[in-house]
Amino acid sequence: MKRNTSNSLLFFIFLLILVFLTSCVISVEPRKSHNWERKPRKHHGHGHSQSPASSPAQTQTFTFDVLSFGAKANEISDDSKALLAAWEAACKVGGTVKIPAEHRFLIKPITLQGPCMPHLTLQIDGTLMAPPAISSWPKSSLFQWINFKSIHSFTLQGSGTIDGQGFNWWTSSQNYPMQKKGYYPEQIPVMKPTAVRFYSSNDVTVRDIKIINSPLCHLKFDNSKGIKVNNITISSPENSQNTDGIHLQNSQDAEIQRSNIASGDDCVSIQTGCSNIHIHHINCGPGHGISIGGLGKDRSVACVSNIMVNDVSMQNTLYGVRIKTWQGGIGMVKNVSFTRVQVEDVKSPITVDQYYCDKQVWKNQTGTVVISGVKFDKIYGTYAFQPIHIACSNSIPCTDLDLTDIQLRPSQKYSGFFQQAFCWNSYGKSQGPMMPSNIDYCVRSGGGYIKKISRSHDSVCY
Repeated sequence: MKRNTSNSLLFFIFLLILVFLTSCVISVEPRKSHNWERKPRKHHGHGHSQSPASSPAQTQTFTFDVLSFGAKANEISDDSKALLAAWEAACKVGGTVKIPAEHRFLIKPITLQGPCMPHLTLQIDGTLMAPPAISSWPKSSLFQWINFKSIHSFTLQGSGTIDGQGFNWWTSSQNYPMQKKGYYPEQIPVMKPTAVRFYSSNDVTVRDIKIINSPLCHLKFDNSKGIKVNNITISSPENSQNTDGIHLQNSQDAEIQRSNIASGDDCVSIQTGCSNIHIHHINCGPGHGISIGGLGKDRSVACVSNIMVNDVSMQNTLYGVRIKTWQGGIGMVKNVSFTRVQVEDVKSPITVDQYYCDKQVWKNQTGTVVISGVKFDKIYGTYAFQPIHIACSNSIPCTDLDLTDIQLRPSQKYSGFFQQAFCWNSYGKSQGPMMPSNIDYCVRSGGGYIKKISRSHDSVCY
């Protein structure tokens, strides 16, 4: 009896040990399987999201479609309030304001104000239209149409169009046909609006969009830094007055590249206060070429430095590359280079004019904005009137003005009178082949004493 009881107890203990060992094995196997599933994934290339276990929290992006803010897109209703509401919402959190494709929005003069969250984008895939009637523009809003103010780290881009509808602004009242007795067209104000203006803004990118038919300048940067313009199209008729393509003033550190510009004035205009500007791979024409100035109007101070223009093509423009200053101004233009500029049927490919005036009558004045350190290198193609016109000031000549490898031939399309190259009071050097050959005598050697006089003007600027 005792032996049976002992055997039963031993068997019971054996069963307990067996159950315990079995449970340990079962609990270990799932743990091994779980560890294998959480091995980190391998990622190939950019654009793949990381696994939740190993990646930081991803930033959420927001899109603000103007249609969701009440825009009608019927070309009649004013959609300015909807655009402003979408902008203000995006400004607070960042993201993209969307102008959707295949829609046309009538926008009255508007200011899109910063500062905003960084990396804000205005994506224009549709069309923004300015009011066509001059009378619909408030007198207080004639300076610009779309004004970006105090914004930083911003991109304006898209496949769409900004249409200034400027036809009524270009034609003077005398040119309007009378449609009925007693009918007279709208009076055109002296001040006309720029289509797109950036004021006091930094780190701005404008790319891919089209800006057309502005009443005045198409794209203006004022008091701004860190500007990038790439692959845009600007277009207005050749007879549209004062419709500069891109206008820079008091702005620094800008790159303008790979764009097509056709207008009734300068393709690119560089005004006082600009430095470190690089313009390259631009197709310009029709228009007035690429210009620095006019500078020094009404005896004002004008300072421009470190301008580089290269790999530019111009067709049927009034000028090619040009520097123009008013008499009596103060300041300096220095460190400017124009390199690899191709011209076709351009009236005057190379111009330095220190007697610039936009009036028929002007008064001669002493004093000038000094010009020093300007290089014209590899300017080639055909001219329609005069190959080169360098008219430096009587009071202070141009210095360090260099001509290298200039190849300019008279255009076969123009069989009229061609003027000879004109050069006055300019010092520097010429080298390489020259065509026409008399260009070789355009600049004189020396000018050391004159450089000392120039330093006083330089100190005004820097």
